Amino acid sequence: NDGTLMNEHLSEPTADVAEALQDMVLHTTDAGEFLNQLAVFTAETFSAPGQELFCGITLIRPRKAETVASSNEEAQRLDEVQYRFGDGPCLTAAREHTLVHIPDTLHSAQRWPDYLSAIEHLGVRSILGVPLLLDGQADAGVNLYSRQPNSFRAATISAVQAYATQASKAVRLAVRMAALSDAKEDLEAAMSSRTVIDLAVGIIMAQSRCGQEAAVGILKRASSSRNMKLRDVAAAVVASTSQDSVQTHFES
Repeated sequence: NDGTLMNEHLSEPTADVAEALQDMVLHTTDAGEFLNQLAVFTAETFSAPGQELFCGITLIRPRKAETVASSNEEAQRLDEVQYRFGDGPCLTAAREHTLVHIPDTLHSAQRWPDYLSAIEHLGVRSILGVPLLLDGQADAGVNLYSRQPNSFRAATISAVQAYATQASKAVRLAVRMAALSDAKEDLEAAMSSRTVIDLAVGIIMAQSRCGQEAAVGILKRASSSRNMKLRDVAAAVVASTSQDSVQTHFES
């Protein structure tokens, strides 16, 4: 056995792979869940008898925490080391949109000597990092790890790149769905805040016998003097007059 993976026939993504990726997007509830399923699926797709691979995936979205997915605990430990250093093969593949190949972690002059030294005891001998191209929506990369040196020969690398092109489409869709969900949650949060503020303004108007502008001014001054968010001050005003929680009703 020369360490070359058996799945080199995957020079082009198959219809079964494309369908599986679409199903994952449609049957997961958020980007994190999708990426975890994708990591498991990717590892299974490129593993061969006697040559198990494990997979880590990183998604970097603007103004969002990085999402990290792993196919198993070994991949998770490898990714945790990478994030501890703030750099590594998967992060480089994602950030720089470039292929990263480490044929043998024990004999490498790559740019991450500290990272490679830190993972020596984890038994990984070769690493392949491939970018997932998301058309500017986010940055993402997939890492494949092998316990064998020189596991990723030219044909295998080409197969993984072809697969990554197909997977990128699914990840783009997942990111768009996540963005729509985030926007919906942000809108509902804003409307909920608006509701409690409007109620507090009404209460102040009734108690102080003043107009709306004056009531808003009272609320803002209280927010500033107490160093509290306007919504929290408004909630305290509402709570002082009613024990019922404030509900914002959305039309379904």
